[in-house]
Amino acid sequence: MQKVKIPITLDPSRAAQRRSDYEGVVMLEELSRLEQVVLDEAGEIAVTVRFEFDEQGLAVIRGNFSAKVHVTCQRCNGELGLDLEQDFAYTPVGLGAESDDLPESYDVVELDEHGEINLRQLIEDELILSIPIVPMHDEASCSFSDKPTRFGEIDEEDSKPNPFEILKQLKKDS
Repeated sequence: MQKVKIPITLDPSRAAQRRSDYEGVVMLEELSRLEQVVLDEAGEIAVTVRFEFDEQGLAVIRGNFSAKVHVTCQRCNGELGLDLEQDFAYTPVGLGAESDDLPESYDVVELDEHGEINLRQLIEDELILSIPIVPMHDEASCSFSDKPTRFGEIDEEDSKPNPFEILKQLKKDS
């Protein structure tokens, strides 16, 4: 299988009939939602995608990706490198179609009005889902310290008279 450009959209049924295989890269700059999550501004995601029919006659999109991205550690606010690798399997369904009778081993991807799927968006969704919810370094390698941090002295506030003291005096006088 030679490396080719990963298409943006395609018809999964036609691709499964042709038993199409794609191996290539997707540029990080093309994935705007992922760019909001990671610190990297450029990079490549290695992607492999196969289209086939399963035993039930369902069109299946199988693939995997691997990427190296950097995110912010939520413990120390430092840069954290993540090696992301994920396998995925999808079966396409029509717009508004029921997906209750499909095998649980497949995720469902909805076809657009032209009967196609957006393959880049599918890969981007999988990448975002593979990033931990709270990314953190290992405790041993994290620069976070349990010591309380101090950034300066807080001046004592001058004791101001309570504005309701006047009301107390008025109430006592009456």
